[in-house]
Amino acid sequence: SDLRQILATKSVENIQFLPFLTTDANNLSWLGYGCLKGDGTLITVNAIGAALQTLYILVYLYYSPAKRPVLLQVLLLLAVVVTGYGYFTILVDTRTRLTHLGLFCSVFTITMYLSPLADLAKVVRSKSTRCLSFPLTVTTFVASSSWTLYGLQLHDPYITVPNMPGIVTSLVRFWLFQRYRPEQDKPY
Repeated sequence: SDLRQILATKSVENIQFLPFLTTDANNLSWLGYGCLKGDGTLITVNAIGAALQTLYILVYLYYSPAKRPVLLQVLLLLAVVVTGYGYFTILVDTRTRLTHLGLFCSVFTITMYLSPLADLAKVVRSKSTRCLSFPLTVTTFVASSSWTLYGLQLHDPYITVPNMPGIVTSLVRFWLFQRYRPEQDKPY
């Protein structure tokens, strides 16, 4: 919906850039894990995700009036990716590489799933779900549930564990949508 809004308004006003960037970094990390593990599902899903997020970043950059801060953030992401690649290929021995990368990906994913908690406190204080996206909540719930089940099927804790907070935070957001229905919102 953010991309659609950018294209319709030809503006990035009121759209945050950081989620595009962090999701791209997350996809690239899991792509590396999938390549190292030889898991075609992880490779395919995260290659498509990284390509789409990169497209979103390019569209955001194109319509952004302040290109310098966006470019600096993209360059920072590239530096982190290159540094991470160097760390995992040069400094970590091959026997523990998959474990280290799996742990890194898990921590990064858990952080992404827990980041909306600040919005949840805002919802409770304001008794309004205006700042939450229902489609994003549904998507997060389906994606995190799917990855949790996939991780359980593979007996891979690096896939299973980090997706559980996505299920929990989605359920909390569903409860908040039920408790503070949009039609009950008071004008500011």
